[in-house]
Amino acid sequence: MGKIIHIAAVSLDGFFEGPDREIDWHLVDDELHQHFNDKLSRMGAFLAGRRTHALMAEFWPTADRDPAISGPMAEFARIWREMPKIVYSRTWESTDWNTTILREVVADEVLALKASTGGDLSLGSADLASTFRRLGLIDEHHLYVNPVLLGRGRPLFGPADDRTDLDLIDSRTFGNGVVLLRYRVGS
Repeated sequence: MGKIIHIAAVSLDGFFEGPDREIDWHLVDDELHQHFNDKLSRMGAFLAGRRTHALMAEFWPTADRDPAISGPMAEFARIWREMPKIVYSRTWESTDWNTTILREVVADEVLALKASTGGDLSLGSADLASTFRRLGLIDEHHLYVNPVLLGRGRPLFGPADDRTDLDLIDSRTFGNGVVLLRYRVGS
């Protein structure tokens, strides 16, 4: 059975977005992008909320047609288009790009999806991750800590009713100063 892996970029002070929802501080160079491609190409599906999926769908479906983008970015465009995507939305009626819309996060349905896909599931939305966390559905957190202090913005982890113990299973420093921290949700 695959794992549900929450993947997020975060500032050193714990924000995933700046105060105006900006993410222009994410440091993604070719080395880090290739790392993402290697990891995400093996996933069974991408799980996202409506806003995150909409941001991805604005750029990635045709990004590889732009001759100015790097090789790793063009490769990711193909990965994103071909990967099955599950979007949780109460308002969308339809979408493109190999995407299924689900209205609610139902733990038993998520566990069935986890058991039936051909790999791990990448969870990439902060609000959705909060719901998955509350339901005990996240197996690992992969946090890409960017070398920036934003001072304010939207925190990656909001208040929760209970504590979650984590076990550090790996770390890696990239040439641009981003540090990957991989945590398994403790038992």
